[in-house]
Amino acid sequence: MRVHRSGTTLAGVALAALALLLPLGLSGTATAAQDPGARQAIPPRGSAYMGMGVIAHDGQGAKPGGFSTLATWTEGVDVSSHNGNVAWSTLWNSGVKWAYVKATEGTYYKNTYFTQQYTGSYNVGMIRGTYHFATPDTTSGAAQADYFVNNGGGWSRDGKTLPGVLDIEWNPYGATCYGKTASGMVAWIQDFVNRYKYRTGRDPVIYTATSWWKQCTGNSAAFSTTNPLWIARYASEVGELPAGWPYYTIWQYTSSGPTVGDHNHFNGDYSRVQALANG
Repeated sequence: MRVHRSGTTLAGVALAALALLLPLGLSGTATAAQDPGARQAIPPRGSAYMGMGVIAHDGQGAKPGGFSTLATWTEGVDVSSHNGNVAWSTLWNSGVKWAYVKATEGTYYKNTYFTQQYTGSYNVGMIRGTYHFATPDTTSGAAQADYFVNNGGGWSRDGKTLPGVLDIEWNPYGATCYGKTASGMVAWIQDFVNRYKYRTGRDPVIYTATSWWKQCTGNSAAFSTTNPLWIARYASEVGELPAGWPYYTIWQYTSSGPTVGDHNHFNGDYSRVQALANG
């Protein structure tokens, strides 16, 4: 009687198992390719900029229409190191009258293009200010406010300097809410704004998106009577605002505008921009 050797049987089993596993592996690769958001590379620290998470989380729609008798806007831009050297004269000639420049992030990064951007906008005649990209999971709000003020985030009543901005939005480096509960996030923001006001005498502007604010602060209304609101919404209308704020001061309405990408409407004519600068 012929005897079947076990080695032949084991090899067959192994090949069959491999044949079953290969399609699964290829399928997983195909899924990742079809859904690039599933495993996005974490950007290097310091590279965050205002609104970088808006499209991924809130999407984008049509840009706002032209001016109407119901709304008066003054055009402005926001920039950071990812914009490099900015053509400020081009922007000024196109009607842009004010600008915000990223100064700092966390307590570990200073904008490497800060001088060209901050001084350049001033030199063409713009009213300008600076913003801080918050990372609440790295250091306290007060520590980051101090770092901001010490590295370009101060304010002076010269009619050309806007109050600083706290950019608080989706975490590009990890958990959306930086590992904080809603109450913990509100406490962190309060720590920042209190320290900034102590150092400069001004209430900082808060930049955020309504969906993030709802998720990460529980839709807190704690800052609506003190801190001007800069809302991010890439659509034809600004939509729902975070709790408590009856109106926005600034609306970032697109990241694909001319010259620098991020364009904004200041809610009011040029005299209102001047009023915010003068405090």
